Amino acid sequence: MTGGNAKKWMFLAGGTAAVVLAAVLSILYGSTQIPLSEILRALWEPDLTQHWHLVILELRVPRTIGCALAGASFSAAGAVMQGITGNPLADSGLLGINAGAAFALALCLAFLPGMSFSGVVLFSFLGAGAAGAVVYGLMMVRKRKLDPVRLVLAGCAVSIFLSSISQAVAIFFDIGYELTFWTAGGAAGIRMEQLAFAGPVMLAGLVLAAALAGKISLLSLGEEAAQGLGVQVERTRALCLLAVLLLAGSAVALAGPIAFVGLLVPHVTRFFVGEDYRWVIPCSFLTGAFFLVTADVISRIVNAPAGTPVGMIFAVIGVPFFLWTVRKGERGID
Repeated sequence: MTGGNAKKWMFLAGGTAAVVLAAVLSILYGSTQIPLSEILRALWEPDLTQHWHLVILELRVPRTIGCALAGASFSAAGAVMQGITGNPLADSGLLGINAGAAFALALCLAFLPGMSFSGVVLFSFLGAGAAGAVVYGLMMVRKRKLDPVRLVLAGCAVSIFLSSISQAVAIFFDIGYELTFWTAGGAAGIRMEQLAFAGPVMLAGLVLAAALAGKISLLSLGEEAAQGLGVQVERTRALCLLAVLLLAGSAVALAGPIAFVGLLVPHVTRFFVGEDYRWVIPCSFLTGAFFLVTADVISRIVNAPAGTPVGMIFAVIGVPFFLWTVRKGERGID
């Protein structure tokens, strides 16, 4: 094993340990102080007739698992988008996919408030797919190659448009509180029934992203280089977009459109493991899961016991990082 690979394996091992530690803290900490002995008993000998056991098994455990899966999904979606577009600013949020899913869910809250969670996730996929199709349609209408700057501009325009309509729907149908808390990124409502539906979809997206990692590495070198190395560019890009839709659509439906996760995490991961997406994507799974679970724990501390939407915690970190990334890109161009 070379020194470089040893470092990457160490990052994987350390990331796994960090996720486990964050998950333990997430289960231990909450607005209700529960003795450690009761927490252990709830995990090993659950008794759903006891209040504390219900809190652990029905609230904290699903919330922890949901945050881990959503963090891994947003991060993987961002890494895939950055790889296939060659754009360091790309993620599902900046390209309109999250806003599309959020718009579809706003329509569900307004017109179909009693819809099952499986139906909500289906609408989320439709909204995410429609937004992504519009963004890429705007880019390809003149049969031009993907321009990173134009792609982000088109994504931002679509995101702002859909967000504006979502807010108008919220005001007209008086669903502002529910929509605002959800769009800010809230994990408090995650339950095991939701995980049972959204979890397999996110896992399928993660498996697909990992399977495409080698081809994404070649695509990141440029379309012509990838074709020269035997990659079917259009087919691979379509499969990558399918993975992003599975990941972002289900994660947004579960935890809300949490911004900057997909932008921030792949950059942090590449700093440690390099540019090879065969390492970037699986390591992003762990890094994203750790970041979002940790942010959720912090969100419970801020403004306790009411809590703070986890998306606001990420925004505090993500906005300065986004500006730094833009500035770094400008210096590279100069």
